[in-house]
Amino acid sequence: MSIISSATLLVALVAAVIDIRSRRIPNVLTFGAAAGALLYHVSTSGASGAAVASAGWLVGFALFVPFFALGGMGAGDVKLIAALGAWFGPLGALQLAAATAIAGGVTALVVILQQRYGWQALSNLRLLFSHWRINGVSALPELTLAASTGPRLAYAVPILFGTLGVLWLR
Repeated sequence: MSIISSATLLVALVAAVIDIRSRRIPNVLTFGAAAGALLYHVSTSGASGAAVASAGWLVGFALFVPFFALGGMGAGDVKLIAALGAWFGPLGALQLAAATAIAGGVTALVVILQQRYGWQALSNLRLLFSHWRINGVSALPELTLAASTGPRLAYAVPILFGTLGVLWLR
C-alpha cells in the first residue's frame, strides 16, 4: 500500500470514528493531514508537489464549501475533504467529491428509511426548492444543521466510503 493510500485511509477512518462519537472532526486532524500532504508532496516532487497538494486542497474545499455556506454541512467535513484532496491532488479531489456524493446519498437514504423520515425529508426538499425559487439559493434557517431536528448524518462516514472508492479505482 502506498503512502498516499495509507495516509488517506487512516485520516478518513479516524475522522469517521471521531465524527460518529462526537459529531465533530478536530482541526488538528484536518489541518495536520493537509500539512502532512503538503510535506509529502514537496519532499517527493518539490515545487510541483506543493502545487499538486495545494490544488487538491483547493478543489476539495471549493466543491464542498457551498454546502457549508448553506448550512447543510459542518466545517469539519469541508476541511476533511480538502485535506484528503491535498493528498490525492486535484483530479483525485474531484474523484473523491464524486464518490463521496454518491456514498452520502446512499447513506442518507439508509438513514431516512431506518428513521422513517421519508415523508418529512421530501417535504423539506420541497420547502427548500420553493425557498430557492423565490429567494435564490440561500440558507433556509429552519433546515440548517443548527436548527433542524431531523436525523443527523456523520458525514465523515460517506467521506470514508468515498476515500475507499477512490483508492479502489486507482
